[in-house]
Amino acid sequence: MPRQSHLMSSIAAIGLLFAAGVAQAQDFAITEEDIKAGEQEYSPYLHQSYPNSVFWGDTHLHTSYSTDAGMVGDTLGPEEALRFARGEPVISSSGVPARLIRPLDFLVIADHAENLGLSPMIEESNPELLRDPMGKKYHDLVKSGQGWEAYQLWKKSGAELEDSMPNPALQRSAWERIIDAVDRFNEPGVFTAFHGFEWTSTPDLRNLHRNVVFRDGAEEARQVVPLSIFDTIDPEDLWDYMEAYETQTGGEALAIPHGGNLSQGLMFAVETMSGQPLDAAYARRRMRWEPLYEVTQVKGDGETHPKLSLNDEFADYYRWDKGDFGLNPKEPDMLPYEYARSALRIGLQQEQKLGANPFKFGMVGSSDSHTSLASTREENFFGKFAGTEPGSEHRFDDLVSQDLRENGDGSLNVYHWESLASGLAGVWARENTREAIWDAMARKEVYATTGTRMLVRVFAGWDFEPDEVHRPDFAPQGYQRGVPMGGDLRAAPDGAKPKFMVRALRDPDGANLDRIQIIKGWVDADGESQERIFDVAVSDGRTIDKDGRCKTPVGDTVDVADASFTNTIGDALLAGYWEDPTFDPKQRAFYYVRVLEIPTPSWIAYDEKIYGTRAPEEALRKEQERTYTSPIWYTP
Repeated sequence: MPRQSHLMSSIAAIGLLFAAGVAQAQDFAITEEDIKAGEQEYSPYLHQSYPNSVFWGDTHLHTSYSTDAGMVGDTLGPEEALRFARGEPVISSSGVPARLIRPLDFLVIADHAENLGLSPMIEESNPELLRDPMGKKYHDLVKSGQGWEAYQLWKKSGAELEDSMPNPALQRSAWERIIDAVDRFNEPGVFTAFHGFEWTSTPDLRNLHRNVVFRDGAEEARQVVPLSIFDTIDPEDLWDYMEAYETQTGGEALAIPHGGNLSQGLMFAVETMSGQPLDAAYARRRMRWEPLYEVTQVKGDGETHPKLSLNDEFADYYRWDKGDFGLNPKEPDMLPYEYARSALRIGLQQEQKLGANPFKFGMVGSSDSHTSLASTREENFFGKFAGTEPGSEHRFDDLVSQDLRENGDGSLNVYHWESLASGLAGVWARENTREAIWDAMARKEVYATTGTRMLVRVFAGWDFEPDEVHRPDFAPQGYQRGVPMGGDLRAAPDGAKPKFMVRALRDPDGANLDRIQIIKGWVDADGESQERIFDVAVSDGRTIDKDGRCKTPVGDTVDVADASFTNTIGDALLAGYWEDPTFDPKQRAFYYVRVLEIPTPSWIAYDEKIYGTRAPEEALRKEQERTYTSPIWYTP
């Protein structure tokens, strides 16, 4: 049959299908040959396949099934957490009505694996729990009004790495319940609910936690149970677990480390847990299983530290740098191995030495909320634990981390007023499904925000022109001729410099933008790692000096007493084109984008206005929210 006749027959068949009803439509499909009736196609979108949407989510949310949430007041389980994330109103554990300004697109229920589901099983007097001697002890303490004592007893077993109730049946039962809830709320194209958990390695109270995210459905997830600290404290054993999962189920998994600022230099150490120096096999394996890092969350921002980035006026942002979880104070030489920017620099040095980069990670933000509520906006912050929800007596002075030293002077105490409402993960993908979002995380086409939902996109290539950042087909050109965030630039053409196109659009419900910056890290001719910040677009007509920096602050419209601001400064949209003036084609480098909003009130200011309470004077009452993209690397 001639192609034109074939096409007409296809159209006729479509008409018959519509006449016959929708039920039979799945029996017919138009092939690529069918639609290519001539040399030229009218619709430019027929074969478009690049990621064209940002999906917002939280990869790190705890419910009452986490013992450190449920036994200290969180009464909301996975179902309530998922309903809240989908935009439904819920009543918080302390009785406060709660709702998001806009629904999230995806959520990972990342409950701690250790004695998963202990609190709800105590609440329901679960028969299997009561058959376990220690389970009954926890149960009886809680039911007699000694819940705090029960929790402290449970914490002691965790600190000693001794499972006080090693009952696989209980863990399996709780895991099955979470799986059922997650699958029930997963709706491809509308809302994605991921199966996952948190592996809570804390050797000597130093944080090495990871969230495990499965790409797959209930059938695969049911074939395993979460790995816990009682199984191992070594991340390499977690990688073994994920590899075994993939072999057993045919599924896929990745892990997201977080909280390096509480790791006492262990998160990005250049030796293994067993004390061996890193090698290429370790580097490749780590990046296979841990392609991302959670760079910002409630326990402090982990991009950089003012003692590491001396020329960065925005580095001093919500630091938690007193020590670990209350046992060991911080030493200055630990800092480089705890923060993302310095770790990316160390990764380049390791790659030059080993031939593989162990710290070539993308960046996301998430909440680490233990309230079942993924709330990250300053005016809607529901705290880290149920006891710190809005209006609670200890909203400000709750000890999130306590000085546990025998003769401690309290200098390791961290109070809730020091908490950050952060954060969110922005994912560039084509559709809202487990597969598309997980794949974007695996390829690192993701970025972190401190809670705002600004849209940010960056491409790097060798032949972009300055005006192309303003093209309507900016994204197709970026994909065709360059690489997006998370990508790699390879050998530079003779005489070429990497060229970057960046766009940032403000959160429609948030603040205007101050500036777009590109953070560069590289290894110089002597093998030393360096960093430098370049302003590539600034608002309000300010100028960028020859050294690549804008010295003029954006200004400040915040009324702290009224917890308000105006968008009379800053710009809603910023776009920048930038060539690296310091580029050396022989030197390894990375580049990531940081976008800053204009100053806005913090949750402290909102609380003080609403409740008339007063936080300590040193509490931050205004801040500049920000976004960090995954890097783009250059490898000679």
